[in-house]
Amino acid sequence: GDKIIGCATAAPLAEVEGEFSAPLAAKGHDIARLLYCGESVLLPAYRGKGLGHAFFDQREAHARKLGGLTRSTFCAVVRPADHPLRPADYLPLDAFWTRRGYAKVDGVVGTFAWKDIDQADKTAKPMQYWMRAL
Repeated sequence: GDKIIGCATAAPLAEVEGEFSAPLAAKGHDIARLLYCGESVLLPAYRGKGLGHAFFDQREAHARKLGGLTRSTFCAVVRPADHPLRPADYLPLDAFWTRRGYAKVDGVVGTFAWKDIDQADKTAKPMQYWMRAL
């Protein structure tokens, strides 16, 4: 219907702000050949129904249509298992991403800052990059 239940973003990495490409470029990755998958957000009631896969399927298909993009990448925040903001029912997405063919990019961890809801100021968070061939 007309209810928004989730969203996903993606763009060629060469067209995204430099802070997203810098960790990969520093390790010799060809930025011009990468799709960057940004946010994937889905309301809890709609998870586990294949929509997360659909988000990735659509983004990856779009990258193939654009031409010249050979790999897809994203980064995910690295937090300890006992992080105070982690929901009690949180399930890590590593297995989901691995089943889709993504793997952590060894040695490629970016740092991004944002304000957590329990903090007064922005703080830096480590972001692990993942990648797969298209």
